Amino acid sequence: MGNALFYHLTRRPLEATLPMLLEKSLAAGWRVAVRGTDPGRLDWLDERLWMGDGFLPHGRAGGGFDADQPVLLTTAPEMPNRAACLMAVDGAEVAAAEAEALERVCILFDGNDPAAVDHARGQWRALTGAGVPAQYWSEESGRWEKKAESAAPQG
Repeated sequence: MGNALFYHLTRRPLEATLPMLLEKSLAAGWRVAVRGTDPGRLDWLDERLWMGDGFLPHGRAGGGFDADQPVLLTTAPEMPNRAACLMAVDGAEVAAAEAEALERVCILFDGNDPAAVDHARGQWRALTGAGVPAQYWSEESGRWEKKAESAAPQG
């Protein structure tokens, strides 16, 4: 069973935080799906990932080589690249069954947007209520720190 990590972005924007998490996931040997809600926003994010400091291999879903992509940006629930890690951005939904089947789920949300914070709280309640272990990470202090944890149910 995987776990869910919630990243409360307050100091650095998504386009700065996501590459760091993607690099760590790829270093762990995982394929990653980045699920968003708006195709235009994923196009924008795709550009930012190509313009970053290092080479971060990735592609947009529907590009013809989805199964070969180490990182696939998509709005769909399917993960044809056989992702072990799902990163949900911009309020993308994550089902408890997905979190249980994957190595890790990362939910990144804008801490300066009250609606995004409320949505992430709802996702926390839904996932932990279904028994998915979760961690809440904050960068308010200037570095990432784990602030809360919900353990897997004993049984």
